Formats: sequence, structure tokens, C-alpha cells
Amino acid sequence: MILTGKEIKKQVKNGNIVIKPFDEECIKPNSYVYHLGDTLVEVLDVGDKKRKPKTRKIKIPQKGYVLEPRRLYLGTTVETIGSKEYVTSLIGRNRIAKLGMFLQITADLGQLGKEHRWTLEITVVQNLRIYPNMEIGQVTFWDTKGEKNIEDVEFYATKNEPFPSQLYNQKAK
Repeated sequence: MILTGKEIKKQVKNGNIVIKPFDEECIKPNSYVYHLGDTLVEVLDVGDKKRKPKTRKIKIPQKGYVLEPRRLYLGTTVETIGSKEYVTSLIGRNRIAKLGMFLQITADLGQLGKEHRWTLEITVVQNLRIYPNMEIGQVTFWDTKGEKNIEDVEFYATKNEPFPSQLYNQKAK
């Protein structure tokens, strides 16, 4: 069951949801709007699970930075977001999607029990100027059913900066 905006606010106040910094103006009917951090990582080469990807770090200037089609960018949320009680799901916003941005297309589900600044997977279909701290997406919180296991922490759930795939580090089975 998805939490309503009022319930998100209540659970933040009760300490069951972490959103830092928290702004009540960002609460929507069933989500919280999050913001883009000031750093991007552009993935420069073809994905190959057997080798570390080549990347380039980009500091987003206040005047903005133009994203280009057919490229993969990784950003982060400004906010530290997480919960030991609710599963997080980060998705894009309609107003950004209508400008041609795809955000969190395939990896939107969060790790129960961790709070961190999320890595955002970003691609665009046309040139699009972005700015640091702009509203970029929304996070929803979902109640769980069954025993919660917050001991098994995935590697990415401990990162606070844009972080490329570590698939090349996985041992073959």
C-alpha cells in the first residue's frame, strides 16, 4: 500500500522515514518531490559487464548544463532518503518527462533499511538544460508485508555520490 502525502509527513516527524533536508512544500498527494544534486557522472563507453566503465565527472554550473541524447548520465538526489519501515521507489515527474527526460527507468526500487543520497539514472531524447537543485523526480513509500530484512545491504545502498555500475566486480556463478 502506498503512503499518502499526509502519511509521509507524519512518518518523517515520527522518524520512520528519513528525508533530509525536508521541505513540507515538496509533499504531493502520494509522494515527495526530490531535487537534483550538483554533480553528474557521464558514462562514456559501451556497457561491458567484464570491465569498469569509463566515466567523466561534471559539476553542474548555476547557469545549467545541457544533457545530450544517446548518452547516459548519473546524478544524485540532494536529499538523503530512506526508511527502515517503508520501501522507497524513485520515479520521474510528469513535467520533466514532457521535456524528454527519462529518469529511473529500470532501477526505481529502494533498499529497505538504508538512507542515502540516491544515484539517478538519466537520459534524454533531445537536448535539455538542467540545473543544480532543480525539482527532478518524486519518491513514494510503500508498506511491506512479511518479515523485514534490513541486514542484507546492497552495495549501492551505501553510496552518496553518482556511482556507475559495479557489475564487472561480481564473481561469476
